[in-house]
Amino acid sequence: MNGLGTDGGGSTHNTVSSTHNTVSGDAVIVGPLLMAQHIEGIQLPPPPPDVPPSQGPMPSRVFVNRTKELADLRDAALSLAAGPEPGVVLVVGVGGVGKTQLVAQAVRRELHERFPDGQLYVDLADHRRDGAVDLAAVLGEFLRALRVHKDYVPGGLAERTALFRSVAATLRLLVKVDNVQHAPEVRALVPPQGLLVATGRRVLPSLLMDGAVLIDVAPLDGAAGTELVRRWHADADEGTAADVVRLCAGHPLALRAALEWLAARPQLTLDDVVRDLTAGRYGTGDDGVREAMGMAMGAVGGTGEGGVGEAVDSVLDSVVAGVSGHTRHLYDLLGVLPGTTATADLLTAVGATGVDEGLGELLSCRLAVLVESSDRPRRYRLHDVVRAHARLCARALPEERRRAVLRLVVDFYADAAAHGDALVLGDRFRIQPPPVRPLSELAARGTLFTDRADALEWLDAERVNFRAVIRVAADEGWYEEVWRLCESLWALYHSRKHLADCVESGLLGIEAAQHQARPDVEIRMRNQVARAAYELGDLDRAESQLDAAADLLGLAGDPRLSGVVQESRGLIALARGRSEESPGAARERAEEARQLFERALAANRAVPDPHGIVVQSYNVAQALVAGERWADALGVLDEAAETARTTGDEPMLPRIDLVRAHAFAGLGALDRAVAAAGAAADAAAGLKQFAKLDQALELLTALADRAEDRPLRAACEEKLGALRRTMGLRPPAAPTA
Repeated sequence: MNGLGTDGGGSTHNTVSSTHNTVSGDAVIVGPLLMAQHIEGIQLPPPPPDVPPSQGPMPSRVFVNRTKELADLRDAALSLAAGPEPGVVLVVGVGGVGKTQLVAQAVRRELHERFPDGQLYVDLADHRRDGAVDLAAVLGEFLRALRVHKDYVPGGLAERTALFRSVAATLRLLVKVDNVQHAPEVRALVPPQGLLVATGRRVLPSLLMDGAVLIDVAPLDGAAGTELVRRWHADADEGTAADVVRLCAGHPLALRAALEWLAARPQLTLDDVVRDLTAGRYGTGDDGVREAMGMAMGAVGGTGEGGVGEAVDSVLDSVVAGVSGHTRHLYDLLGVLPGTTATADLLTAVGATGVDEGLGELLSCRLAVLVESSDRPRRYRLHDVVRAHARLCARALPEERRRAVLRLVVDFYADAAAHGDALVLGDRFRIQPPPVRPLSELAARGTLFTDRADALEWLDAERVNFRAVIRVAADEGWYEEVWRLCESLWALYHSRKHLADCVESGLLGIEAAQHQARPDVEIRMRNQVARAAYELGDLDRAESQLDAAADLLGLAGDPRLSGVVQESRGLIALARGRSEESPGAARERAEEARQLFERALAANRAVPDPHGIVVQSYNVAQALVAGERWADALGVLDEAAETARTTGDEPMLPRIDLVRAHAFAGLGALDRAVAAAGAAADAAAGLKQFAKLDQALELLTALADRAEDRPLRAACEEKLGALRRTMGLRPPAAPTA
């Protein structure tokens, strides 16, 4: 067996009393046994708590007359769960009729025991844009809920789908999905084992043809509705309770809103509610409102939806008319806000007063709900039926006031995103100046976020709202805010691989730059779209964006813009080279990439930008390795490492050492290759760059196998398996003998 400590080029000297010697290129040669022991000693983070996810709305304590639906749902779920294949249940009914609550009740009463590995939940309304759902984002959330570390969540839909199926392959999961509109949305989220329960407003015949079981949820009948009213209002007489049910068309959301409103006004009686609803005292007088509300309720087979919509509309009119003045102002603001959720910080920023009291009143009236959120601030949302009502009511606001509120929203998010970007990505090249408002001024109390991790979580929690805000800014012609938001959100999109969002917002950023005649901004926006397309594997689209950006470089003053374009071109050339079947063609692509990276390096030296110099030197070395110019790559890497250490750019060191290890391996210097890969593993572990640690351990495994060093290979395989289990992945398959 060839020991790694004695193989390879260069002068080394190992004796019994000397365990390591430093050689050129920062490599440290160690004996094979010591390297194996060193790998065994690498400290991994503790695994996350082994607690199954339990996502989704909580069940209500008051729930009546869904005995048949609960039984049907239970029987369907148990029957499907007993089969060898995953099952699907489709729960259908008008908006707000209680579909989500029905599922929550069924889970609490019986189903949770059948799915011990956890419950995943998503409301597709939060991920729908232009009628289509960002399924990659949904699967990313599912993977993180299943304890897959963010560094291991890939960017593309196909890769996330494959990883979800792999991670969930042995798990008995219950997946709950609200607001389904199309069958493919359901199929993409079905777990390999277990059950998916979807709620929607219309039947999906193709899903039923696949074997899904349909549960139809209708409004409450007179007897059930009366029972519910009398549970909430014990002294109500049966006839009056029945009148309330009739006026609310048996709709649970309308009934609850009306009774919660009454509960807060002890001086009134149920007869007052009936009188006001009968008189239509608080109606808007806008027939279009009632028509739109009927549409918002959704159509299930075309039976009676308009009457339900009108009833709910009348109840909401009455409830909103009876709240306090500052709560009504808050409701109007929520009707104007472009996103789906709001925090007290945002509401304060747009001019709301008495925010805590107003939110409390909206919650008590069941007009708003508190939603789950991974970050610190509490987030609130209106039920989608209520939100439709609030937005229709907001039409009555003066246009000047509506635009003023929207402008405050856009400014809040633009400044918050800029501060988040600065914390997440540090001192990177940016076109926009720092925000004028300090971070502390954006929060009603405390601060929005305090450090890099906190900022990234906040940005991610606001992702859906950011998407809506960028669209609003574009529609209103606030072009500078559009591209400012797009530039700042690269910190989120790149870190969390929200690549579809990056493309969508980037295209709006390009249009905004063109409106402002800002070629520098257009170059930046096109490059961001190109990088997202590149990571999605759409190299043709990426190249077309870069071609358009390159045509503008003569109009841009900052040489770093040329650098970012040339860097992206170089990455595409390397990617195309990896797919070349001919070694000669691959080397040509590598040389093309090297020349592009050299231009990017020159652009960064012209500024100078130390981090850009390190990154582009690293890229040049990657291209040299791809072109099998091993020795040339080592010289470039030595210079890059020295610059990184001098400027405090430690996060680049594991990357540099990984490329160095490949260069040594290409030269046949396996001892130096192992030393460099070991240094990369050490640095990556210290910096918590777990994806880079994974790469270093994989490379060390391959090098040990090449040198027939079984102890080192065994140590690397064991550590790699432990790392991947800690990161939420299944361990790699055992190697064949």
